[in-house]
Amino acid sequence: MDLKLIGLTALVNAALTIVLSIIFFPLLVLGPLIGGFLASYLSKGFEDYDKMDEKDGMVVGAISGLIGGLIIGLLSILGIGNISNVIEVMAINNIFISSFIILQLSLIISFILGLVGGVVGILMKK
Repeated sequence: MDLKLIGLTALVNAALTIVLSIIFFPLLVLGPLIGGFLASYLSKGFEDYDKMDEKDGMVVGAISGLIGGLIIGLLSILGIGNISNVIEVMAINNIFISSFIILQLSLIISFILGLVGGVVGILMKK
């Protein structure tokens, strides 16, 4: 597994999500999808196994989604992007609870969408 590629696609995931959420909020789902897609599409395989199937694409896309979701969550807690505005609308006064909610939601959403993007990347590669 190429960890540099996964890290790079996680950064692409986070950057696209933050930028697209500022432009138009529903477009934030494209960041994790594209990150997972790129992670699996550009991946060459594992050390002793060259062929990749849908399960391997799911793993690579999910790892990229988790790392990207962590980056998105931390940036949103710092107030960068539109995701932090959603929590303000919910009127949660406790900073720790709202930070936990932001982090968990960004991890879950980015994980699932990265997983889907990984499967699509493998299907497009074939």
